Amino acid sequence: QVQLVESGGGFVQNGGSLRLSCAVSGRTIRILNMGWFRQAPGKEREFVAAINWSGSNTYYADSVKARCTVSKDNTKNTVYLQMNSLKPEDTANYYCAADQPTRPGRVWHDRQDEYDYWGQGTQVTVSS
Repeated sequence: QVQLVESGGGFVQNGGSLRLSCAVSGRTIRILNMGWFRQAPGKEREFVAAINWSGSNTYYADSVKARCTVSKDNTKNTVYLQMNSLKPEDTANYYCAADQPTRPGRVWHDRQDEYDYWGQGTQVTVSS
């Protein structure tokens, strides 16, 4: 069992920055990837970024790769999403997720159905 708790969301102006955090606890030993997804009202949940558990590999959606950085503090089991130059279209509820595979095969870091555990989300609102 894995528990994920996001924090760091808030209200910022266009062009502002936020740093989201995801505290990971529980049975973390076999986690492969940690992902960030977001969902705006009336929209599908979409991939934002991901990082493998060791922190050696990162992945980004094209829409955010120039403005976001995903990182991990391995001593604290905390994953971060630094978001800069925020735009109103970044407004969404942001979720962190943990991929803990139970069988071998292709790993789709950008597919939400790949992930097994989800946090409660943290709201990011960017004003014009």
